Amino acid sequence: MTSAKKSPAFITFTGVDRVDLIPGMQALAARYPVEWGVLFQDAREGQPRFPTGDVRQAIRCSGLRLSAHVCGEAARAIVAGQSPELDLAGFARIQINHGFLGSSDIEIRNSHTYAARYGMRAALQCQGDFPSDTRVDWLYDLSFGTGVQPKVWPPLDADHPLCGYSGGFSSANIAALLDAFPVASQVAYWIDMESGVRTDDQFDLEKCAAICRQVFDR
Repeated sequence: MTSAKKSPAFITFTGVDRVDLIPGMQALAARYPVEWGVLFQDAREGQPRFPTGDVRQAIRCSGLRLSAHVCGEAARAIVAGQSPELDLAGFARIQINHGFLGSSDIEIRNSHTYAARYGMRAALQCQGDFPSDTRVDWLYDLSFGTGVQPKVWPPLDADHPLCGYSGGFSSANIAALLDAFPVASQVAYWIDMESGVRTDDQFDLEKCAAICRQVFDR
């Protein structure tokens, strides 16, 4: 088994986009600590990775642990202090993907405030060391869903809020990468996967299961 030092608290599999996936998602979540990331972006709704409203409705009523990954215009509105109308019932966290250059203090504050209105934690992406700001969770993300693996991983210690790693994970490399993450003993973190659990741009539950076995059963 993976040591407490290196084992993530949970895995987020991002990009679920079909109703027929739900039974398999439920079966996998019954065995492993999994969060399912649902992408929101009006301009891309109905494309692979971006489910339509009726699919989102079915997913959020499935009883699964879910995070809303808000992109595009709605994400930019949130960090600007606006309140886009999103149906977030059933989601436990909201990741606000508003840009590629980090977040200012006011953007962090606005993200925290928006999420708190729904009784949720906000998560933001960072591209360097993990920020110490505890108002939001932080995901180290240089990939932005493209599968690019970073060359270095920022250290994580007990003074940080909940933080996560993403970028280029697969069942072939995840075990070695877990041992490479510079995470202090007993510090919780998560990992996020998107392109690494797709086959021909279709969400692949078999790949999710293979990752879970590598992470939690070794």
